[in-house]
This record gives sequence, structure tokens and C-alpha cells, in this order.
Amino acid sequence: MAGKSYNVAVVGVTGAVGQEILRVLERRKFPVGELVPLASERSAGMETAFAGKRHKVQKLGAAAFAGVDFAFFSAGASRSREFVPVAQEAGAVVIDNSSAYRMDPQVPLVVPEVNGELLEKHPKLIANPNCSAAILAVALAPLHRKAGLESVVVATYQSASGAGAKAMAELEKQVKDHAAGKEPQAEVFPHVLAFNLFSHNSPVAKNGYNEEENKMVEETRKIFGLPDLRMVPTCVRVPVARAHSEAVVARFTKPLSAKEARARLAKAEGVRVVDEPEKNLFPMPKHASGELDVLVGRIREVPGDPNSLAFFVSGDQLLKGAAWNAVQIAERLISSKT
Repeated sequence: MAGKSYNVAVVGVTGAVGQEILRVLERRKFPVGELVPLASERSAGMETAFAGKRHKVQKLGAAAFAGVDFAFFSAGASRSREFVPVAQEAGAVVIDNSSAYRMDPQVPLVVPEVNGELLEKHPKLIANPNCSAAILAVALAPLHRKAGLESVVVATYQSASGAGAKAMAELEKQVKDHAAGKEPQAEVFPHVLAFNLFSHNSPVAKNGYNEEENKMVEETRKIFGLPDLRMVPTCVRVPVARAHSEAVVARFTKPLSAKEARARLAKAEGVRVVDEPEKNLFPMPKHASGELDVLVGRIREVPGDPNSLAFFVSGDQLLKGAAWNAVQIAERLISSKT
């Protein structure tokens, strides 16, 4: 991406995802001209590091988007609803990591490895999916292209990072307290996460599924353009600092062997196959943390059903589930213009 540079705003820059966006922009050598770090009033005046320099965090406001080419939003749905139109009015292309616009039929919900062709129309607002849906979609896409998705049963093992930096810090403190013989306390989460697990801490809807599970269903259907895709998700918080994992059973309209699935996944963009039964080596959040690719393994057939496969996935929630997917969208938008 040599040549032209782009002025980039990061809204919610002091949060876990905002900080990760900065690291990914550096890692990818994204052609940032001017960086505009934005956050709430309480964070304004703080400094954040980027590209070897210290940048003062600015208060989020309408005037901040003047001259901005790309605006990455990661400050929650209410802030997005308030300021995304402002950023667009100023001429910025907005990539929104909140839930505010994901299900808006006029806004593309993009995982570049799955439906990146939507970026060829150069939309001015693109929604970044829920982290669990994005990680799942990368693993499913190569198999769907071959055999056609019919249904998905998935159980997620979601890390503390999904709830932000404070949740990660709480898990670490709980582990230290436990080791010191103190009773761990929960403040960010409704229950103690250390040496425990519990159903995802989002409200349970009338259909019996919690908000995270319903997001996975709705967003996976939209990403794949399969409005009637049958899905049964069960989302669980586990005592892992970073990177989500998922146990998946997918059924297809055509038979698909484990051997062929493994071969297709091995060639797929954004996927790294980790599948060594003889070593009991399969995807783990420990290995997925810090990785841009989604790790896929334990690929196996379902006895008596040649149309179904089971497999296990691990992906970095802060990267493919958020920051990397957002920067990847911006990279595709730039490359599609050249």
C-alpha cells in the first residue's frame, strides 16, 4: 500500500479494541498520514503510542472528523449511532465495530474472506461483525463454497477479552487472589470467572437464547446470505484471557469428507489448520492469541451422516474478531481502488 496516505480516526482509542486497532495499523504498515485518536471526555488529554510517537487523545466531537479518510469506531452502539453520521457527513469512510448497524439492510456486514466482494461497491459505512460470528464465518466459508451450509450447532468458549480490558484485568486479579488464599470477587462479570465458567453474560431473550447467541444467528445468516440457516448456538464465558474457541457441528447440502474439508481449509485465506491427532495438537486460545488467522482442527466426520462435519476453532477475539477484521476491510477498500 505504498504511495497515498490516509488520515485515520480511531474512536474509543483507549479501549482494548481501540488499542489493538493501533497495533494492527502499525503491524500492517497501514499508510496512516495523520492519526486522530478519539475517546470520551474522561480520557481526553491522555496520551497513546503509535508509530514511535506519543499522540494526545482528543475528545470525541463533530469537529474531530474534518479531513479524516477512515474512521474506525469501537466505542459502543450508542456512540456509533450518535457520531457515525457525523463522520460520514465529514467525508470519512466508517468501519463500525459496534452492533449499531450490523443488521441494517443498507449496511454491509463484512468478513473479507467470506463476502469481501461487497467492498467492491465502495460503501461509506461498513459494519464489523460480532467476534464469535466473524471467527466462525472464516472457518465455515471454504466448506460452504464446496457443499452448501444447511445448519450449524456451535458452542463457544469465550475469553475475558470479549468484555474488554477491565474484564481481562478482573480475571487476572481473581487468579492472583485465589493463589494468595483470598476469595475472588466479581465486579465486571456477574460471577467469578477464575476456575469457573458460566453462560455468556448477556440478557436472555424471550426465545430462550441470550443476546450473544441471537447475534451469532442473525449475523451469520446475513454474512452468508442465508436467511433461513438453522443455527443452535450456546455461548459460554471461560477463564481464558484472550482468544475465543468454538466447537462446531455443521451440516451441508452435499456430502463432504474430513479429508476434503481439511484440504480446502488448508488453502483458505485467513485459516491455519492445526490438526495433529498423534500429538493431541489442535487449536488452542494460547496459540491463537496474537494471530491474524483463525486456527481450525479436530476435523472429523459425523458417523451415519456424510453431510455433516465436526471441528474446533480458535481465533483472537481482539484481532479477527474485531481490530484485524476492521483494518482488513480498510485495506480491501484501498486495494480495490488501485
